[in-house]
Amino acid sequence: MTTIRPFTAQDFDQWLPLWDGNNQGQRNQPVTAETWRRILDPDSPVGGLGAFAANGAMAGLLHYILHPVTGHIQPVCYMQDVFVDPAFRRQGIARELVNTLAGMGKTEGWARLYWLAELENKAAQNLYKDIGFRLGFSLHVLPLSPAA
Repeated sequence: MTTIRPFTAQDFDQWLPLWDGNNQGQRNQPVTAETWRRILDPDSPVGGLGAFAANGAMAGLLHYILHPVTGHIQPVCYMQDVFVDPAFRRQGIARELVNTLAGMGKTEGWARLYWLAELENKAAQNLYKDIGFRLGFSLHVLPLSPAA
């Protein structure tokens, strides 16, 4: 049985290896520290959920950003990161994390939940095709500062 809940300060030591895995082992210490600070700050639009196995081990993480948009009065939620520890994959944990976030959004009255997924990430594509629908847009990025 998996428990999904918001992160607490005590979760850092378990969160960090999953964060590193999500970033393919490329850790930028200032970004890591600021991300964790934002997740724990109740006034920050950044939030996070952890999936915890019965033995208390963190099995997965989800990070999100709640923000206003011009097309709705209610806020929308950008689901930025979903990562499941390889030892816990193929157990439905990513789906549980996404469904928990969607439930939060329904309860709190968010207008929508949206996310990006690499086209080559077949596991993510298989999950997301059953949860939401794909829009016909392309993503463009204009970097405005050096890479962090």
